[in-house]
Parts: sequence; structure tokens; C-alpha cells
Amino acid sequence: MTAPLRRTKILATLGPATDAPGVLEGIIRAGVDVVRLNFSHGTPADHAARVQAIREIAQRLDREVAVLADLQGPKIRIEKFAEGKVALEAGQRFDLVARADVPPGDATQVGVSYLGLVDDVRAGDILALDDGLVTLEVEAVEGERVRTRVVTSGVLSNRKGVNKIGGGLALGALTDDDRAHIRIAAELGVDFLAVSFCRNAADIEEARALARAAGSHAWIVAKIERAEAIDNLVEIIEASDVIMVARGDLGVEVGDAELPGLQKDIIRKTVERNRIVITATQMLQSMVDSPIPTRAEVMDVANAIIDGTDAVMLSAETAAGQYPVRAVEAMARICVGAERQFKHDTDFEAAPRNLERADQAIAMAAMFLTGHISVRAIVALTESGGTARFLSRFRSHATIYALTHDPAARRRMAMMRDVFPIDFDARGMRIREAARAAVGQLHAAGLLHVGDRLMLTNGDHMGQLGATNTLRLLEVDENGLATTLGDL
Repeated sequence: MTAPLRRTKILATLGPATDAPGVLEGIIRAGVDVVRLNFSHGTPADHAARVQAIREIAQRLDREVAVLADLQGPKIRIEKFAEGKVALEAGQRFDLVARADVPPGDATQVGVSYLGLVDDVRAGDILALDDGLVTLEVEAVEGERVRTRVVTSGVLSNRKGVNKIGGGLALGALTDDDRAHIRIAAELGVDFLAVSFCRNAADIEEARALARAAGSHAWIVAKIERAEAIDNLVEIIEASDVIMVARGDLGVEVGDAELPGLQKDIIRKTVERNRIVITATQMLQSMVDSPIPTRAEVMDVANAIIDGTDAVMLSAETAAGQYPVRAVEAMARICVGAERQFKHDTDFEAAPRNLERADQAIAMAAMFLTGHISVRAIVALTESGGTARFLSRFRSHATIYALTHDPAARRRMAMMRDVFPIDFDARGMRIREAARAAVGQLHAAGLLHVGDRLMLTNGDHMGQLGATNTLRLLEVDENGLATTLGDL
């Protein structure tokens, strides 16, 4: 018996752990669909070497592996301490100094990277440092100095992050470094570009314009990690191609208790608006040091999958952990197990009305019919992957095989749940010839069998963007080719 296909996609962050000999190939063999380059760390040469290695391994293994470049964004950090770290006790005074030439910090004060902090906080605000391990209450703003009182004791070390509980910091989403990194990402030919700490649709549109000006056609990922992003969630979703639930900073700003409900709401609203959604941060965090995940982590990943996320992401687990390959293997097992629990009960009454695109209407019709006609698969002859994305927004037992000659489109589709991109060139073929050839290729690969019924979507003209307008019901004949049962 063949192993079940895993429908949920896996992202893995690259880093020192994946640079070790054989590890990069190991995580791809274990099931990674998309790799993440964290532009908060590493040099352009590091990123270029990793992209080249990924492309070579993916080609050799005949795998579609996409590359996501994650911009650092305006992360607020404290500066360095003279001794590397300090121990802070609840009740003591501790100042944040917003000055470029502040000396190394001590137990009384430390510099902060965001000089505008003094304009964005006031007495009574709570600042969370190092993902909330240390908290400070603002008592007063005195010129370039934010005077605080320690609320939660802890050890604070160099360059830890600073968040304001409830949001309200005025930083834009893109820094000068990010603008330079967008140009680097374009040179590397990345498939996805992630915008950190976005606040609204304008931040996404600026990143897209900069990427296009640099010659990149990467899809734009909006990382939801600020309280302001929650207030503008729908406009951000509609301006983006992909949404990432970045639970680290988001959890600090909105509070742990609010995070589970927000995650479910973000996933639901993203899928409803035909965008891709990633769930990220500490999903298998214990596997940084342990060869197996905790039961709580298994439940966390499974719940995100059952809620409908397209992809789940590993961060430190693969970038710096002791067991990067095992972490991917564990994630893959959890995905398959959770998918068995998923109920394919799409409510078409809640589906959008007054569709403006023919390919979206064809996708909806195909998914509706798979719930009423026994079919093994949906085969989408697509140019850009648009039809596949619409198909993947509806949950079905049928596997979606998306066939295109465009390698960039295939890599983008590697992020879509339920979609399996396959290299197929239909240019110059007549429609029926392309259908028979596509089914023949899938049969030869063992993905379809004699007697299987399938839906096939295509356009009247092969190789034309956004032209899908036809749905056919086919059956695999004794020769492994397609027999037409009817146009629908």
C-alpha cells in the first residue's frame, strides 16, 4: 500500500544547522516544500549559496521546492550591555535611552534601536522585552529617556526585542535595509517575499511595487504580528498573496489568551478570500533540543491543520536545532494524521456570489461536483497556477494535480494545500490532445489508475493566462489515457 499523500505543506527555515553536510538534502527528502531565508541573519553570500544548493538538490530529486525570503522589518531591539547581560528585579528602575551614541548598558539603563520610542509611549504603557520574558511599565518620558519600572524579573541580554503591549508604535513596515534586501531577493529569484510587521494594505503595496521594480514576480506574504494588523486584517489579506500567522510578536502584543482565537479567525478569513495561509512560530519548539515533539506541540500543529491552514512552518527547529531532519519528519507525520481527521464539508451556501472570474467559477463547480460524483482527482491544466489556487480554497477528498510548464508557477503552487504541481507542457496542443497526454503522464507516474474518474479543467487556448473556462469529466481507459464522459 502506498503512503497517503500529505496535503498540508511544510516550510523550513535555513540556518547553520541546515548548512551541515547532507542536512539540506535530508530535510527536502523528509518533505520540505518551501525553504525560508531569514534576512534578519546571514549575509547576501550566505543566502545566495543556500538558494543555489536548494535549486540543485530540488532538480536532482525532481521536487518542486520554493524559496521564501523573510524581510527583517522594523524590529525594535535594545542595544548591547557592557557585560553582555543583566539581571533585573521587579520594582527596580530601568531606563531605555533613545539616543544613537548611548554607551553600553548596565543594570540601570540600555540603549534602544528605535529613537522614536519616546514619541510612541506614555506613562502606564507596558513594554515586553525578549518575547515577554521581561516586562517594564513606563513611568515617564524624559527627553530621550523612557523611565520604566521592572514588572517581571528576568535576565536581559544583548539585542533582545521590544514590543508595546496593545500595539501603537509608529514604525513603517519597511526599513532601508529591507529595501536593499528586496533587491537582493529579486537577484536570487525567490518565489515568496515576506513583509514583517506590516500595519495595513499600503505596506504590502509598497513592498510589491519595490519587488516589481527590482524585476521580481515573487508573491507577497504579509506577516500578521502587530496589533495594528489585526485592526486592518481584511484589507491586508486582500492586498496580499499569502498571510502568515506570526505568533511570536503577535502573541506578545495581544496577549497569549487572545492568540488561539485570533489564529483561527485569521485562517478562516484568509481562506474565504482565496489567499494562502501559513501558521508559524514555535510549532515544534521542543525539537530544537529533543528528538521528539511534545504532545502539546502535536495538538497545536494538528489544530492549525484541521482549521484549514495551507502550510506549517519550522523556525529554530531546522535553522539551529539539533534534529532538523527529525523535526521535518515529525511535522510530516502530524500533518498526515491530522488530515485524516479533517471533514470535507465545505458549505457552498457560504461561498462567494457574483464571481467575476471564469477560472474561479470553474474551480467552484469542480469542487461542488466532487462532493456529488465519485472522482479520484482534479487535473488542472494551468498556466500561472490561478485555477489551482481557487481549487485549493475548497476542501475535498479529491487530489488536485496542477500541470504547467512554468517552473516559477509550480514552485508557487508548492505552498498550496491539496495541490501537487507537475511539469507538463501543453503549448501547441489541441485541448483533447492535451487532456489525453496529461492523463497518460499521471497514469505512467502511478498517480492515476485504470478506471479512475477525474475532473479536468482547462482553457480554450493552451498557454494563456487566466483562460480556464472548461470542466470535463474523464475516465482513465485501459491504455492509461483519458476517455471523455462528458463536458460539464
